[in-house]
Amino acid sequence: MNRARTATVPVVLLRHAQSVWNLENRFTGWADVGLTEAGRAEARRAGALLRAHGYRFDRAFVSRLRRSTETLDIVLHGLGQEDLPVERSWRLNERHYGALEGLNKAAYAATHGARQLERVRRGLHERPPPLAPDEPRYVRHRDAYPDLDPSLLPATESLADTAARLWPYWEASIAPAVARGERVLVVSHGNTLRALVMRLENMSEHDVERFEIPTGVPLVFEFAPGGAARRYYLADAAGERQTLSIKQ
Repeated sequence: MNRARTATVPVVLLRHAQSVWNLENRFTGWADVGLTEAGRAEARRAGALLRAHGYRFDRAFVSRLRRSTETLDIVLHGLGQEDLPVERSWRLNERHYGALEGLNKAAYAATHGARQLERVRRGLHERPPPLAPDEPRYVRHRDAYPDLDPSLLPATESLADTAARLWPYWEASIAPAVARGERVLVVSHGNTLRALVMRLENMSEHDVERFEIPTGVPLVFEFAPGGAARRYYLADAAGERQTLSIKQ
């Protein structure tokens, strides 16, 4: 039965749990760092919360970065769904922070000012300085993406750039699964999920700059026939739900 015709279809967005560089307050981007022990506990709590609310999934989508895949593995173990079909895509990777990757955010603010830190972190169009082609951290020098055309791999990205490479993947892979009535889990990154919600809700630039998604807290969209949806965090103590109009 196609659940999309008869009931709402849940899409759960989950920002990966705390990573080593989250803890160290560093720009992470495409740097492939793992979770902290606190992050693993956070992922276990997310899995337990989903299980307590009765969530089961038909398919999962995840980035190709370790902190995201590790979070997904822990959550699926908590749900007893280790055999769930999973699609991994670089288009769900975090925003690329260019030459800022690895730098401490507080140190950056001390040099460039708190306002510039906010612009580079939260602004829609601000691009950090790109990594130079001869820089060892340059993505095209890594062996993690041998299947991709090198021209697709970024040296820096704004949030708008992230949305531009993410949205076609949503339309081609995730949205069709939702239309089939499949219950979907997407495990990705803070800026990537901000970019996705921005497009789903047609957020203004002002609103998206102030929108934040915490690590390890399931964010639920319930899609109804015709495109209407409501959004809420499972962790909300008051269980608040907000009705939204989703642009398909």
